[in-house]
Amino acid sequence: MTLELFRIDDRLVHGQVVIGWGLPHALGFLVVVDDEIAAAPWEQELYRMGTPEGMEVRFATVDEAAAALPAYRADPRAGMLLTADITTMARLIEAAPSVAAVTIGGLHHRADRVPRLRFVFLSPAEAAALRALAARGVAIAAQDVPTSAPVPLEAVLAADGTE
Repeated sequence: MTLELFRIDDRLVHGQVVIGWGLPHALGFLVVVDDEIAAAPWEQELYRMGTPEGMEVRFATVDEAAAALPAYRADPRAGMLLTADITTMARLIEAAPSVAAVTIGGLHHRADRVPRLRFVFLSPAEAAALRALAARGVAIAAQDVPTSAPVPLEAVLAADGTE
């Protein structure tokens, strides 16, 4: 296995990622890509406290993660790369266009967002950014847990939040 999962989830490292995705996929490492968290050791420690023994958590800026993608992919353990927002994932893909697929895990309510699915709320700018990524050939789907069916981007954008 290798780094296969690229996920946007505004909560980053939390139970659904660690238990819901980590255990079934036997994740050996997580990469949190966030410029601010990469510079905040105390915040990194908080995220590490939420992971089980044996699951490594790495922190990187967008530029560091783009440069390290080949090393992440060469790691024999299964891994997941996480960003908290679409903008950060788009910046990573701009710097490292080899990312083929992205899963939206959770983008929750904010004043400028409208509900699309029970776990995906998007602003018009975020919807446009996702469309731009898809136009570049990135497969995008929303999926909260591995046992649920992935919802393709076009269905997400057409949804009204009532599922």
